[in-house]
Amino acid sequence: MGTKVKFCGLKTPDAVRLAAELGAWKIGFIFFPKSPRHVEVPVAAELAAVARNLGLETTAVTVNASEAELAAIVASIQPDLLQFHGAETPDHVDRMKARFGLPAMKAFSVREASDLDAVGPYRGIADFILFDAKAPRGSELPGGNGVSFDWSLLGGLQPRIDYVLSGGLTVDNIEEALAETGAPFVDVSSGIESAPGIKDPAKMRAFAAAVRRHDETQALTRESVA
Repeated sequence: MGTKVKFCGLKTPDAVRLAAELGAWKIGFIFFPKSPRHVEVPVAAELAAVARNLGLETTAVTVNASEAELAAIVASIQPDLLQFHGAETPDHVDRMKARFGLPAMKAFSVREASDLDAVGPYRGIADFILFDAKAPRGSELPGGNGVSFDWSLLGGLQPRIDYVLSGGLTVDNIEEALAETGAPFVDVSSGIESAPGIKDPAKMRAFAAAVRRHDETQALTRESVA
């Protein structure tokens, strides 16, 4: 199984179509007005329809959204996955999963080893755990800041889990990040942009190609050892 890629913060039909062409695992629509990647619900609904026609699964990314806000998003875009990128509690995540009948991804911000302790209460509740870098001082965005963290910290996860790696990933560092972590899933947003919120087709293609190179190298390594 190759590394699965989620392209996040998409805002145009062209970006959605390219993500499908590149074999994306999922795409993400961000509902957070402070983000340059924010999309209004009616626009996201149109983009989600394009994705569905292409067989591409969608993710609704929210930050401390109310239950009513989440209900409106789910009703309009019919996402395949809920992503919670704020301070949502385990109980809230569990209740929203039950209400909407959808799997959930919970994001955690990492700067030091102790930050991984926050994962514990969500084990068995969140279907996916995403690790992002802590926001730089002064940033109002919980993600999409284009900064990474010390990937070696993830080696301290006990017990081990399959996780989604995010935070400052680009074509220049994705192969190193995968070699260091072995993450089965990656999430990229700012690293495939020409400007905040503007996806760059060339960068999307280059990122996907770099992931494929890593996977091919790993496959060859396994074959040589076997």
